[in-house]
Amino acid sequence: MHIEDLMRRFATLDELQTLIGQDIGESDWITVDQQRIDRFAQATGDHQWIHVDPVRAAAGPFGTTVAHGFLTLSLLPEMSASAFAIDEAKMGVNYGLNRVRFPAPVPVNSRLRGRFKLLSYDAIPGGAQMTVEVTMEREGSPKPVCVAESIARRFA
Repeated sequence: MHIEDLMRRFATLDELQTLIGQDIGESDWITVDQQRIDRFAQATGDHQWIHVDPVRAAAGPFGTTVAHGFLTLSLLPEMSASAFAIDEAKMGVNYGLNRVRFPAPVPVNSRLRGRFKLLSYDAIPGGAQMTVEVTMEREGSPKPVCVAESIARRFA
């Protein structure tokens, strides 16, 4: 089975108008390994030891290295791509974020996935602006690792 077979598909943007308040997709699992954490540290210049020093982090508050909060948030596009697709949308742009919280850490080698719930839908010239609540969960953890309201514009 291909990833495309698991994601929720919508033919048109308009199909989403009636789904406000409902789940519109769930992503595949993503493993956050040390290599991903280290690459993120290199890209952002955030080399705090809790992220990049496994020896020191083993004696730290989490017992291992943990992903940066912004690394966790940056997984949103990858999660979205496997959670749902809108066939007529030719382009999407990130318009911003409302609320973002990191209720629990992401220890190295965690598996994460996102659940997407449509909060609002507004028609704009050539497309739609949607606010989607993304709840990122860690396998085996009762608390989400990130909850964010993502605002995106999709154009047909």
